[in-house]
Amino acid sequence: MLDGAELTLVNPWQRGFPLCRRPFGEIAARANLREAAVLEKFRDLQARGVIDRIGPVFRPNTVGASTLAAISAPPERLQAAAAQVSAQPGVNHNYERGHLYNLWFVVTGSSETEVRQRIDRIEYSTGLPVLPLPLLEEFHIDLGFDLDTHAAPRTGAKHAAPPLSADERRLVACVSQGLPLVPEPYQAIADSLNENPNLTPISEQRVIALLERMLGDGRIRRIGAVIRHRRLGYVSNAMVVWDVPDAQAGELGRRLASDAAVTLCYRRARALPDWRYNLYCMVHGRERERVLREVARASAAHGLDVFPRCVLFSTRCFSQKAASYG
Repeated sequence: MLDGAELTLVNPWQRGFPLCRRPFGEIAARANLREAAVLEKFRDLQARGVIDRIGPVFRPNTVGASTLAAISAPPERLQAAAAQVSAQPGVNHNYERGHLYNLWFVVTGSSETEVRQRIDRIEYSTGLPVLPLPLLEEFHIDLGFDLDTHAAPRTGAKHAAPPLSADERRLVACVSQGLPLVPEPYQAIADSLNENPNLTPISEQRVIALLERMLGDGRIRRIGAVIRHRRLGYVSNAMVVWDVPDAQAGELGRRLASDAAVTLCYRRARALPDWRYNLYCMVHGRERERVLREVARASAAHGLDVFPRCVLFSTRCFSQKAASYG
C-alpha cells in the first residue's frame, strides 16, 4: 500500500505529467520537495512494482494494432500455457479469470497482420486455440482513476486518429516502455532517437511538441504514472460481459460508461459459436462482494439486467507491462 506522502505524489500525476525540460523538477516544486527526492521515490515505486512506468498511455489501435484474446486451458496446463503466452512478443496483460475461458491476454503489434502472426505463434507454442476478440467501439478506457474517489474523465465521442508520421513512429517505439527516470527525460529520449546517424535528428523540443500533438488529438490518452492496481489491494477486479443486440450496443455502452464504478467499457466482436458476448466493462475493487453489488446495481440502472451476463473475476496476474508496437 502507499503511505500518505506516496499517495500525494503518485495519485495526481497519473495524468497531466509535465511536458517541459525538467518535469520532475516541476513536480518537486509543486510538492515542496527536491527534484532528486521525487526521482528517487518514483524509482522506488517502480522497483517495488507499484507503478509499471511513467509515460504515455496510447489510445487503442491508433499507434499500432491490438486485440484481447482468450484461451480455454485445461487446469493442469494453465500455468505452462500462461508462461508460453507471456513469453511471446507483443503480449502485455495476461490474467487468469474464473471461467471455462480462463486465460485472458492482450496481443499488440505494429499492424493487424503482425498481431495475427503473434496469435498464430501462441497457438503453435501452446497447442491451444486462441479466441481473438477485437475492439469494435470504445466507450470509456481510462485506468488512471483517482485512488481516493475512483473519479476519471469521461470523454465523449472519439474522432478518427491521424496516421503516425515517421518521427511519431520512432517516438512511439522509444517511449512505449516509459520515460527514463532522469532529470531531463525528453533530452534523453532525443539522444536515444539520434543514435542512428542515417535518420534526421530530433531535438528535445521536437520530442515535447510531438507528445503534445498526440495528446491533443487523442492518440495519447494520458501521460503519467501507470499504476499496477493489484499491488494496491485491487484484487477483486471483474470483467463483466453482456450479450446485447448489436443495434443497441452503442447506446447501452455509452450509458454504462458513464457509471462511476466502471473503469473500462467497450464493444468487441463476438466469436460465435464459442463466445456470444459483445459488451464489456471492468469494475475494479478490493472486495468481491462489493464489486458484485456494483455490477448488479449498474446493470439494473442502465437497462442491462434483461440481457445474458457473465462476471469473470481476475484471479491471478501472469504478466502486466507496457504494450509493444514494434
